[in-house]
Amino acid sequence: MTVQVDFWQLVLLLVAFLGACAATFRYVMGLLQNHFDTTLKGIDNRLISIEATNKEEVAQWQRVERDLMELKSQLPINYVRREDYIRGQSVIEAKLDGLAMKIENQQLRALNASQK
Repeated sequence: MTVQVDFWQLVLLLVAFLGACAATFRYVMGLLQNHFDTTLKGIDNRLISIEATNKEEVAQWQRVERDLMELKSQLPINYVRREDYIRGQSVIEAKLDGLAMKIENQQLRALNASQK
């Protein structure tokens, strides 16, 4: 049994095979394109949500910075350093000591005047 294939039939089979390969290739590329499109849409959605989260974080950091600047502006008004407090107390105590000394001197003078 011999199979005779004419040249034109061989060319026709080759063209049909190449056409089937091209159709299969286009079909596979279409599937890949659809897969990539859905994947990119998912990535786009995630990027949009990340951008929204980022905007919220920026707003929160701006609020924190504003609160910190407000605290810095109020801090000198509401806060007294320890050294300043000690210095103030020392001045008050020195004045009280001076006043006590004057009162004591007056009492001693009065006592001396009554003994004479």
